[in-house]
Amino acid sequence: MERVLGIGGYFMRASDPAALGAWYRECLGLDADENGLWHQGAGPTVFATFESETDYLGSRAQHTMLNFRVRDLDAMLAQLRAKGADVATETQDMAGVGRFGWVTDPEGNRVELWQPA
Repeated sequence: MERVLGIGGYFMRASDPAALGAWYRECLGLDADENGLWHQGAGPTVFATFESETDYLGSRAQHTMLNFRVRDLDAMLAQLRAKGADVATETQDMAGVGRFGWVTDPEGNRVELWQPA
């Protein structure tokens, strides 16, 4: 059986694509080139499904959630707050998995930040 090798892209609708792309570059440091190509660091990727009624993904209108691995969750959350981003006040610690925090981008998409254990 053929298998997928990894995530090849993540595509989002936006009312202002250029501004949303700039937010991801300026607030999260996502250094994609002019074609959107980004060479991410090696590491684990989680693929998980959730019940349709979950609030974990943010608004019920949001069907997917992007999760980024980060080196230092506290530093990333502080950086986002300093830039005026909509950062959730709570974080979550999961034994053996790591720490999680959340930010909502300017288009209303909840994004999860994960510092692996």
